[in-house]
Amino acid sequence: MSWLDQLAENIEELRQAGSLMQDGRSARALPILDQVLAVSTDPHTRGYASVQRFGALINLGRVAELNAAMTAAENAVREAPDPYLRGQMHAFAALGAYLQRKVDRGVAHLVQASRALAAVPESDVETAWGWHDLAMAYSYLGFHGQALTAIEQARQIGAAAGLAPEIFAAPGIRLRNAVSLDHQGDTDGCLRVLRDIDAELTRYVASGAGQMRPGSRAAYGYALARRNALGEETEADAVHWLTGGGDSVRTRDLHHLGNVCLTIAAGRPQQALSMLDAVPVSPEILGAAESARLRSICYASAGDHAAAHAADRYAFRLTAQNIDRLRDGYLDGVAARLDAQEAQRDPARFGDETLTDPLTGLPNRRQLERYVTAMLARGERAAVGVCDLIGFTDVNARHGRHCGDLVLQRIAGVLNRVMRRGDFVARFAGDEFVVVLPGAGAAQAAEVSRRIAAATSAENWHSLVPGTPIGLAAGWSEVGANGRSLSAALAAAAANRAPTR
Repeated sequence: MSWLDQLAENIEELRQAGSLMQDGRSARALPILDQVLAVSTDPHTRGYASVQRFGALINLGRVAELNAAMTAAENAVREAPDPYLRGQMHAFAALGAYLQRKVDRGVAHLVQASRALAAVPESDVETAWGWHDLAMAYSYLGFHGQALTAIEQARQIGAAAGLAPEIFAAPGIRLRNAVSLDHQGDTDGCLRVLRDIDAELTRYVASGAGQMRPGSRAAYGYALARRNALGEETEADAVHWLTGGGDSVRTRDLHHLGNVCLTIAAGRPQQALSMLDAVPVSPEILGAAESARLRSICYASAGDHAAAHAADRYAFRLTAQNIDRLRDGYLDGVAARLDAQEAQRDPARFGDETLTDPLTGLPNRRQLERYVTAMLARGERAAVGVCDLIGFTDVNARHGRHCGDLVLQRIAGVLNRVMRRGDFVARFAGDEFVVVLPGAGAAQAAEVSRRIAAATSAENWHSLVPGTPIGLAAGWSEVGANGRSLSAALAAAAANRAPTR
């Protein structure tokens, strides 16, 4: 039985909306889904419609509406707990996060989508499409191997439900793999994949599988045109396939860039450069480096090899930035796993969770108070610094709480690195950290403040939260001097806060 058959309300409307979306007509599907949500009270119907509406907005590139649609989908799925709905929602959420350039959040959604879809007890047609959408999300975020595995899962589940394997050809996945290879300097590898896509298209046409999905049509067309731009002829006619394809931003951009490629192949590189300048394309469709790589091919065709080399270097740098973002997320994940393993091995050290901040692993406010109380009891004094994050409110608003947590974890690492041996660092509350420098005075505090400023500035915040600068404001006081208590010292330090320099 199809998942849709189990819904209590508005089945035909939802089928119509789903068919329109698969045909690349998401703009026509949206009002149908909105009408269903306006009249339905069934939790599963509302969950399905909310998730599909979220997907339609992603197809149309309406990024400004994604946060609200994501929240609505999450709430609806929570009311109708089902692994398929949860998996589909997270697959779309990964794509949405990618469009918003929130790579870390996107990776988390990929993991959640895979786990949820794998937990579906009885797979059907909708589950197959869920794996298809997850494969697309893997591909956009640069996980090409995982994308191929997921699309194979979609084929197997679809075949069991009576769908032809050709339906899940998904040439866009292999196309993104091909251009990614080219961006990294492996043009031979790129051409090998593009030839395979050309041969796959020939087999598809020969199989008589019927009308092709519009999104696949655009991907095949661009693969053919891209191969032409690299100087190879193709079995199929790129112009034929670069027509139609629906109303998505992806199709629009593939059509435009495909025509740029065909103009290069026709020996008109200057015209191709003008076309690239005239119409901006989304950097998310084929990666931010694709336009730069096409410029390099234009310059090389025109004989300007110095400009071609410079454009290639720029394309490679853009690709490296994306790889660095993925690596940062991977390192953060490994660090969290190691912390968890260490906590399990050493319960004596981590047993009192009330003394440790679970997010950063730093001592918390309670442990700070115990530490300073013991120090004052010994008659010692110390410099106390209160550090607040600058820009943290914007991080949460623009990139979400997951990225905010990653920023807090990284700042905790920065503070730990620059402290002197024997210094004490705690997370006090929210984005506020406290450092204690035993035996230090104003001069030593100023030197530590400079080290904090330098280390914070050296961090690559753009790769973690693009477009949101991060800084620290610090204020200093002394504890133990003239009988000053910790609370009095913290108040004085907070009153003196200024951006670190």
